[in-house]
Amino acid sequence: MLDQKKTPLFSGLKSHWEATPLSGHVPGHKFGTVFPEKARVYFNDILKLDVTEITGMDDLHDPEGMIAEAQHLASDLYGSEQTFFLVNGSTVGNLAMILATCRRGSKVLVQRNCHKSVLNGLELAGADPVFLPCEVDDNMGVAVSVDLAYLYKALETTEGVTAVVLTNPNYYGVAIDLEDVVKAIHSYNIPVLVDEAHGAHFLLGEPFPNSALASGADVVVQSAHKTLPAMTMGSWLHVQGKMVVKERIFHYLKMLQSSSPSYPLMASLDIARYHLASMSPQVIETIVEDIKGVHHALKTVKEVEVVKPRDNRLLVDPLKLTLRSNNGLSGFELSTLLEKEGLFVELADPKNVLIILPLAVNEKKHDMIERIVRAVSKETEGSLRKEQIILPPFPAEISELSIPFSEQADYQRVKCLIEEAIGEVAAEAIVPYPPGIPLLFNGEKITSSTVEYIKALQQIGARFQASEAFKSNYIYIYKKIKE
Repeated sequence: MLDQKKTPLFSGLKSHWEATPLSGHVPGHKFGTVFPEKARVYFNDILKLDVTEITGMDDLHDPEGMIAEAQHLASDLYGSEQTFFLVNGSTVGNLAMILATCRRGSKVLVQRNCHKSVLNGLELAGADPVFLPCEVDDNMGVAVSVDLAYLYKALETTEGVTAVVLTNPNYYGVAIDLEDVVKAIHSYNIPVLVDEAHGAHFLLGEPFPNSALASGADVVVQSAHKTLPAMTMGSWLHVQGKMVVKERIFHYLKMLQSSSPSYPLMASLDIARYHLASMSPQVIETIVEDIKGVHHALKTVKEVEVVKPRDNRLLVDPLKLTLRSNNGLSGFELSTLLEKEGLFVELADPKNVLIILPLAVNEKKHDMIERIVRAVSKETEGSLRKEQIILPPFPAEISELSIPFSEQADYQRVKCLIEEAIGEVAAEAIVPYPPGIPLLFNGEKITSSTVEYIKALQQIGARFQASEAFKSNYIYIYKKIKE
């Protein structure tokens, strides 16, 4: 293993600043000297590291120096054959891995609870998604993993499959062991692409789920910023094996990523890798015991419960804490109460709120628990009872788009009242955010259960990414262009 104590990118930027350089280049803040006074105190130190591709600073799109070394160190730590730094989040990694492996008109197996970036990547590639049903845990009320029976059926019955795209873990940290799944897919000579955005820390081993890389996946994308000390948008793409051409991955990353990547962001990836490599088994054990203490303390708060999947074969990331009101409040209502106490959760859904705990001993855990206690002490009986909350209306069978991407240009987009859109084909994506999983994607048929679920989410305060028309209770649908 390489010397994981090194931080070549961060150290190189630090040395450059300490040499008192004079900026005759972009960016225009000139190491923070040209910056409004009201904000300078917050930005000053980070702007010292904000340079561009000048001599000695390397180039993300043609790395030969400190960026190349930082990526090699990340690859060495994770055990990949090559690791690329991503400065546009896991989104750009998902786009690149799909564009690099999926041919126009080919079939791609994808689980239906994937992130919107996966579907956007398939649209850009001109590939046709074949949606795999998800296992939905009735206790958590969310889709937790791909339904393996349908995955194996699709592998057997679908011709022209060029890739399988899996999401593991889900947003709530629920995962399955992928080793046998990857072997089964590889037996058809099909590459496995995994959106492991929430699993950048899984290489630490138990009690964290097994990583997709260790399970043999060909391309794995991770959001370092979600659980590691990296800046927002800092992510990694790992490649291994012979089923995916690494040069094609790099080709699309150069096309999709900014030609002016953020050096502070890349340096934070260098630091995040260093931090992860520095964690001893004893430190990990201390963190896990600390999290157990949080769970123990919450057991004494009768108004809430910690929610886990009913299926004990599923693996749960200890950093993900899913809470639910015992008084029948929706997750959105509970989130509002918590925010009034200054505790901002990662997301709310019809049943739950999700809190992401730090990969460290939580120095503020007592404060967090006290805020939860104060918030739930103000609860009143919720108007939305648990038994009335419906589960996500994802297809229960293998399905495809009603209008493929390649044919959608032959249709016009027209507005339709949501209640009157049942049976029509969506011409826009309807995406509750977070978590960014489309309830509808353009080209999908609109069902009564989907409309019912959308209306229920609207009623209890969910936030959507959709068109302006959607805010007025309309949705865009496809209609055939008249000759």
